Amino acid sequence: MCPERSILLVDGQSFYASVEKAAHPELKDMPVAVADPERRSGIILAACPLAKAQGVTTASRVSEALAACKDLVIIRPRMQRYITISLLMTEIFEAITPLVEPYSIDEQFLDVTGSQCLYGSAEETARHIQQRIMLSTGVWSRVGIGPTKVLAKTATDNFAKRHPDGIYRLDHSNIEKELWPMPVQQMFMVASRMTRRFVMWGIHTIGDIARMELPDFKRLMRRMMGKQSDIQAEYYWQTARGIDPSPVTPSIRGALKSVSHGKALRASLYTKKEDIEVVLLELCAEVCRRARNIGIQGRVVVLGLGETDGLHAHSFGRQLTLPYPTNLTRELRAAILRLFHEYWGGMPVSYITVALAQLAKDDIQYLDLFEDRAKTYDLERAMDGIKDRFGDTAILRASSLLEAGIARERAGQIGGHYK
Repeated sequence: MCPERSILLVDGQSFYASVEKAAHPELKDMPVAVADPERRSGIILAACPLAKAQGVTTASRVSEALAACKDLVIIRPRMQRYITISLLMTEIFEAITPLVEPYSIDEQFLDVTGSQCLYGSAEETARHIQQRIMLSTGVWSRVGIGPTKVLAKTATDNFAKRHPDGIYRLDHSNIEKELWPMPVQQMFMVASRMTRRFVMWGIHTIGDIARMELPDFKRLMRRMMGKQSDIQAEYYWQTARGIDPSPVTPSIRGALKSVSHGKALRASLYTKKEDIEVVLLELCAEVCRRARNIGIQGRVVVLGLGETDGLHAHSFGRQLTLPYPTNLTRELRAAILRLFHEYWGGMPVSYITVALAQLAKDDIQYLDLFEDRAKTYDLERAMDGIKDRFGDTAILRASSLLEAGIARERAGQIGGHYK
C-alpha cells in the first residue's frame, strides 16, 4: 500500500521585508516596509510583522502606511536580491527532495513523501527546512503540510501563520473541524465576486459547499452562472473537500506560446502620439531581443493598450498576422504602429503591452526581394551580444534619450521594480 502523500508549502514570511531586515540587523526591532520611499503615492510591497501590527498593509499607499505607523522605515525594493534568495531557498529544498515546484517568488511546494526515511516525519522535515533557511538567509518561513497541494496551501495561508512554530498539518482527519467552519471567502481561489454569489445563494462557509453532493452543487452553480459552470463547480467542490490530484512538478513551464513585454505608464506624461511611439519602439526591441535569445520568431503581432483621460477609460487588445514569422525590431515595430494608429482613441495612454505569438524556431530566415533580412538579423544579434555582456544601456537608440523614453529606467528594474 502506497503511503499518503506528504506535501509542504514553504512560505517566506513577509519575504521582501524579511530579506531587508536580515541585511540590516540594526532594524531588527523596527517596523520595516518595502516600497519606493520617494513616491508617496506608491504602494507597499511587503511589511514586516511589527509594521503590520501597527496597521501597515500590503498594497496600501506609502502615505497611508506612514500615517498609520510614524516610525516606519521604508526601504526601496531590490528585486535581484529577492530573486537570488528565492533561488537559494530552491537549492535548499532540492537537497531534500527533487520534487520542488515554485509557486511564487516566496512560496514553493515540496513533495517529501519519499524523503521521510532520511529526515523523519513531515513535521520534522519542515523544522529542518526552517532552520536551514534561517541560517542561510535570515528569513523565517512558515510551512503548511497536507496530502494535497491545495490542503498544504490552505494550511500555510490560514493556520501556519497563527502557530508559534509556523508549522501546521491539514489533512482529512481535521479538515471538517478546522477548514469547513471558515468563511467561504477564505477558500482557495474564491475572490470577492464569487463570494457575493455564494452568499446570495445561502453559502456562507466552506463546509456549506463540502457537505453538498456534487450533482446538487452543480445544479446550484448552473442557476448562478449558467450551463457552462460544471467544471468550475467541480473545482470548488473538490477544493472544499481538499481533493487535488495534481502532482508537485519540478518543471512548471509548458510550451512557450508568446513573448511579450509591457509597461504601466503615467498617463499624464503620454498624451502625444510621438511620445507613445517611442515607448512602442522600445518594447518592440525588447520583445525581439528576448525572442532571438531563445531562438524563436513569431508570425502574430499583438498590441494591448489602455488609455484614460481621468474620467473615461478604454482598453483594447488587437492582433495582426504577418506574411512570415519575424523577430526583427523594424518589422515588429511597423506592424505594431499599424495597430496603434488604427485603434488608439486619442486619450492619454496608461499601459502598453507588445507580444509575438504563433511562434516557430528562427533557424530558418525567410527571404525578401527588397531587404537583406539575414544581414539585419546578424546585426541585431551582434547588438544583443553587446548588451548581454556590458548591460542593457550599452547600446541605446537616440529616441530612448528623449524624455518619453523608458529604456534606461527599465534597464535598472526587474518586473517594474528596482534591481
